[in-house]
Amino acid sequence: MSRQPQSAVGAPLSRVDGRLKVTGRAEYAADLGQARTAAGEGTPVIDGLVHAVIVDSGIGLGRITDIDTRAAEAQPGVLTVITHRNAPRLPPYDGVWPPGRRLRVFQDDRVRFFGQPVAVVVATTLEAAQHAASLVELSYDAEKPSTELTGADGDEPRTYARGDADSAVEAAAVQLQMTYRMARNHHNAMEPHAVVAHWDGDRLTVREKSQGVRGAAASLAGEFGIPRENVRVISLFVGGAFGNSTRTWPHSVAAALAAREVQRPVKLVLSRRQLFFGVGFRPTYEYRLRLGADRRGRLVATVHDVSAETSQYQTHSEPVLIPGQMLYSTPNVRQTYRTVPLDVSTPTSMRGPGYGSGAYAIESAMDELAHELGIDPIELRLRNEPSADESTGQPFSTRRLRECYDIGAREFGWHRRDPKPRSVRDGDRLIGMGMAAGVYDTARAAAQASVRLDADGRAVIESATSDMGPGTYTSMAQVAADALGLSMRQVTFRLGDSHMPPAPVHASSQTMASVGSAVQDGCDKLRQEAVKLAVEDARSPLHGVDTGDVVVRAGRLHVKDDPTRGETYRQLLARLNRPRLEALGSYTPGEQRRHSMYAYAATFAEVAVDARLGAVRVRRMLGVYDAGRIINPKLADSQALGAMVGGIGQALLEHTVTDHRDGRIVNAGLADYLVPVNADVPDLKAVYVDGRDDEADPIGVKGLGEIVIVGVAPAIANAVFNATGRRVRDLPITAEALL
Repeated sequence: MSRQPQSAVGAPLSRVDGRLKVTGRAEYAADLGQARTAAGEGTPVIDGLVHAVIVDSGIGLGRITDIDTRAAEAQPGVLTVITHRNAPRLPPYDGVWPPGRRLRVFQDDRVRFFGQPVAVVVATTLEAAQHAASLVELSYDAEKPSTELTGADGDEPRTYARGDADSAVEAAAVQLQMTYRMARNHHNAMEPHAVVAHWDGDRLTVREKSQGVRGAAASLAGEFGIPRENVRVISLFVGGAFGNSTRTWPHSVAAALAAREVQRPVKLVLSRRQLFFGVGFRPTYEYRLRLGADRRGRLVATVHDVSAETSQYQTHSEPVLIPGQMLYSTPNVRQTYRTVPLDVSTPTSMRGPGYGSGAYAIESAMDELAHELGIDPIELRLRNEPSADESTGQPFSTRRLRECYDIGAREFGWHRRDPKPRSVRDGDRLIGMGMAAGVYDTARAAAQASVRLDADGRAVIESATSDMGPGTYTSMAQVAADALGLSMRQVTFRLGDSHMPPAPVHASSQTMASVGSAVQDGCDKLRQEAVKLAVEDARSPLHGVDTGDVVVRAGRLHVKDDPTRGETYRQLLARLNRPRLEALGSYTPGEQRRHSMYAYAATFAEVAVDARLGAVRVRRMLGVYDAGRIINPKLADSQALGAMVGGIGQALLEHTVTDHRDGRIVNAGLADYLVPVNADVPDLKAVYVDGRDDEADPIGVKGLGEIVIVGVAPAIANAVFNATGRRVRDLPITAEALL
């Protein structure tokens, strides 16, 4: 079969769902049940919808000794108040995700963390539910919670080793020893977590904010002990998530439990404050690193000892060790990674999980080594560039990190950087430049997509994936349009329904590689079927033509070298009296990787630091990425620039503050938990290195959403050192640390 002409893939097309979003017609879970406009627009009205509000615990550890719901139940419009005293007993959990122990809502009197759901109020109006929730009175037998990482006992560590790192460090000509600390971060997406749950007999339908509708369906089925096929989860739009919608949290179970009790659809929306307690966070890290090198800057050995917070009832771990295993050529490496159970809610993935935290320590340390030896930071990295993945012995599928350095240095004007700290000024501001490398795994998973071509020549493709911002609706339609030979206007991609063909969770930068490859496969199959029907039909202008000589463009099948000889999909289906053609596309990655597959980044930053106040401002940033084939440059820019903004927050602003006396989060709200605003966003630019990765997947992509944040924080931190001569190893970098 001849390769199809390409016009949609690679084009900087606008989002196909953009108009829905900017006009308020996109269907978000928190909007469901609201009244439509006079024109009939808006989200669906749900008959009989009632509202639920969670009551949170006011202690960080202990037991509930008394709970008085009488005043709440007496309020007009209140239907029920569910607590551990009257909630139905849930069966033993037999779901598959997430693995391990779970927090089962309202099943006992135990409080495991501050803000844990201890009751849910259901009322006919939101206002009645909120007021009644404020009237629920609780008494506790409180204990002192353990919420501080430093000094707490950890689990048995995960380890990795090659060579004899400890001896090699001791014998190295240059030795450095550093400890880096990264504060807990919360996701704080624009859309709050929300769920609308409805039962029809023993069948549950849930509309919620989810990055993995099939995983959510499996989780809820496991909670209630019902067949998985009896649960349907729908999530058509996600207003940002950054990782904390990859699993089902207790509030979703509470809403479904309440809906079953009152036998009406129940809507539950978490408040901004509640988002800090119940839907995960990037855990606090302490990363101790010892480094040995020769006088030319070649790494001899590294020793990594990492501690990360998790909850007492469930272990969350991340691939924080991987950058230290393979990013640079290092013959001797020893690593330990220890999770530390604390009386907190369970952490979860946050953009660039593991890799972002690991790269902060590694890339800051490389900058420290470069300064110690008087070597340019880029040159130091080039001297330690590996020829293969030393953690596996495998060759790289592609590794264009050298090109990222070269392009970035040229575009950013790296030659203007003065290596001597505190040597460049602009009035009262100290100016500095820094850079860092980044790496992220090229993840892939099994996926399917159904493809249907209707008699009118339009195509509909469906897969149970999600879209939390990267533009899945658009990029999948681009792949389908080119594979089918249709215009974008003739293609509709649908997602976000667990009853659609299976897809992996919308995380780990795996959606384009996995679902995109399934879409490509399904559309190829359907196009080939149409071509086969045409060349075998004596009435077709293409009768007898070799199938490999037929291409499709603008919905018309024609001979590659003779465009006048052909017919449209519509003509073909009408003549054959076929209402549609259908195909099921699938993709399954190989059982064993033959190559080491990663995406790479080089991030450059320039900062200005007020010499008297210590305030840091990022002036400009550039990211250069080796991310394989770019399906849509406009969507890619949206991902990259957004990640740079997130990295500014991680480096300079974001810090969850816990009162360790009771586990209360002090700054649980956007007024006190600082995130970047427009005034903090400087001149940002992204560049993508040309090149597919055909070892990774059939469409040659690597995934972009995670790699674009890995390396941003250390690039800023390294620029701050170049500006001030102060090496701050704790994130976020505060003015106090620079004074």
